[in-house]
Amino acid sequence: MNKEPNFEEYSYEDLLSAYRNIDGREYPERKELIAKLIDERKDSAEAVALREACAKEDKSPGCLGFVIGGLSFIPLIGVIFGLIAIVWGFSVKNTTLKVVGSLGIAFTIVLYSSLGYFGFVQEDGVYDELRQEMAKSQLNSAIQAIEFYKVQNGSYPESLKTLQESLPENSFVFLFDPTQIDATEGAYYFYELLGDSEYHIRALGRDGVFNTEDDVLPTPMDNIGLVVDYSR
Repeated sequence: MNKEPNFEEYSYEDLLSAYRNIDGREYPERKELIAKLIDERKDSAEAVALREACAKEDKSPGCLGFVIGGLSFIPLIGVIFGLIAIVWGFSVKNTTLKVVGSLGIAFTIVLYSSLGYFGFVQEDGVYDELRQEMAKSQLNSAIQAIEFYKVQNGSYPESLKTLQESLPENSFVFLFDPTQIDATEGAYYFYELLGDSEYHIRALGRDGVFNTEDDVLPTPMDNIGLVVDYSR
């Protein structure tokens, strides 16, 4: 013989579970009793606490929220995902999601700050060497453009600005010195005419001072007006 359950001793959560699972057609009186007990306890402290806990679970960001938080660690574009994660975290009152989004944004800031430091502040690093190699290559292209200017105009250009203005719009000749990273605006390579038939061109390096150790000289070329070994 089955013992009749004493539903009055059930907790509020157990009553809810029993109501969801009981077969009302087989046990209509039990289901009615459970419904009555639930209604009587709906304003109890236990019921209020249970509803608050359920509300927090309902507002959980779930896997998608944390996927977006993870995407915030992608450099640069991750900032957008980080902002989304933070806003989402505030809307669902989820501290973890807010922290993940903030850390993702911080990662981008730290990464690009480090690149900026090593690329534009630190002296004698790998980036200085790369800029010097770039200047060496660009100087050779600039010399060819200078010589071609003379062929077309009968004389060397008075300045690199004059040469720049004569170049086609999409020219691959670069006349700005990449080694002068402290210049507020793009600085041309150092260029000086030495009479009518000779000229000198060089990169002035990080310090921007002529004839110092960090200057970058072009590759010597024969049968043109370039003077490589030159000091004023």
